[in-house]
Amino acid sequence: MAVLENCSPSRVFHYFEEICGIPHGSGNTQAISDYLVDFAKDNGLEYVQDHLGNVVIYKNGTAGYEQSPTVILQGHMDMVCEKRADVAHDFLKDGLNLSVTEDGYVTANGTTLGGDDGIAVAYGLALLESQDIPHPPLEVLITVDEEIGLLGAFDFDCSVLKGRRLINLDSEAEGSLWVSCAGGMGGYSRIPVKRVAGEGEGIRVRILGLTGGHSGAEIDKNRANSNILMGRMLYEMKKQADFAIISLDGGTKDNAITRESEFQVLAAPEDVLKIQQLAQKFQTDLRKEYAGTDEGITISAELLGHMEKEVLHPVSGEKVIFFLMNMPYGIRKMSGSIPGLVETSSNPGIVALHKDEFESVSSVRSSVGSAKDALSDKLEYLTEFLGGEYEIQGAYPAWEYREDSPLRDKMVAAYKALYKEEPKVVAIHAGLECGLFYEKMEGLDCVSIGPNMKDIHTCEELLDIASVERVWKYLLKALEDLKD
Repeated sequence: MAVLENCSPSRVFHYFEEICGIPHGSGNTQAISDYLVDFAKDNGLEYVQDHLGNVVIYKNGTAGYEQSPTVILQGHMDMVCEKRADVAHDFLKDGLNLSVTEDGYVTANGTTLGGDDGIAVAYGLALLESQDIPHPPLEVLITVDEEIGLLGAFDFDCSVLKGRRLINLDSEAEGSLWVSCAGGMGGYSRIPVKRVAGEGEGIRVRILGLTGGHSGAEIDKNRANSNILMGRMLYEMKKQADFAIISLDGGTKDNAITRESEFQVLAAPEDVLKIQQLAQKFQTDLRKEYAGTDEGITISAELLGHMEKEVLHPVSGEKVIFFLMNMPYGIRKMSGSIPGLVETSSNPGIVALHKDEFESVSSVRSSVGSAKDALSDKLEYLTEFLGGEYEIQGAYPAWEYREDSPLRDKMVAAYKALYKEEPKVVAIHAGLECGLFYEKMEGLDCVSIGPNMKDIHTCEELLDIASVERVWKYLLKALEDLKD
């Protein structure tokens, strides 16, 4: 028996569960791309699968809608892969371990769920197989590697699309109609380091228990980033103890607020107790500092015994701590024209110390191009000041608000007809593929909708079952009304 068998709408959740059974993390999407192609073949539908694995599936309009303007339904097939440290799961091979909570959510039990954006794929497939749902001609576009820089959308050949109305299904807030988004980029900092032979008492410091979240959607929630805390901890230790850095590591995705980080040091025997006491005090202080968001912060200092290891040269160690203490995190500026909108932010989602190099990757976002560039310049200057090199990857444009949007007007009207109230028409700080399509397709009119989700990009991710059904009904109403 399928875990989601009793969830409604049944065909949407049928496909969502099938998708969850296929490993589909960013960079590992060939299997799910081929699954979409097989679906198209099984249903006698035309399709395009490009060299990256992006898939478009076409369906004619139903009776009375044959000549209606084509509608593009768009989402992405990849998911962010995060798991709790105590969960045994291989995202390259294992399907997700789904369950339904008592209060009506789908969860993946200690891993990310991929509701972002598996639910878009499920909506699309349920529509494509339907025989009794009125709709215009459809082009269902599912892209690869959205979560690591909108890579599929960036290289997609839009000439295979006829539609100029696009409904993106990658939002996480029912009742909101998203109409613009921030642009962004990945800022890669690499600083060469030197190592020397070291001897002392080994200590492993772990920073755990943070809430984390989406680096765009949740950047305004005052949540702690464990990479930032690691820098603070090392700086405090530097003032009180004699030690050398062996290793450090934190995060795997630049677009997820880092939940766990750790480092190992060799310390002088007389300073071991100081470091242990500092870890305990740091934990107490941080729980107070982040009351309401991250009361579960845990700092542990595990003794590893007497060791001989290669450690960072003192100058290299100083550079690494300096970088960690000065890398920007969080909101850099709020919008001056749209109340409550984050304009510019940065999230250092990944830090890693290799044998000869320290590396950091930050997600830089802004709805204003010059502000995005200025924040990137700050990272570049910091990196180069410390003797490193800086590189931008996966830059994507902002999706700017369109004053005249017939699609938006029709989507608002459909929502009012269903719920007797207007949806919230909002700009968001997270990145969406709409910006790339808007830039490449002249005359494109787009909006973004989706069901309620909680804690996306974290191991506590939840998909609201009732909301999925309501948004499904809204989507069907909107398609019914898009006859002209």
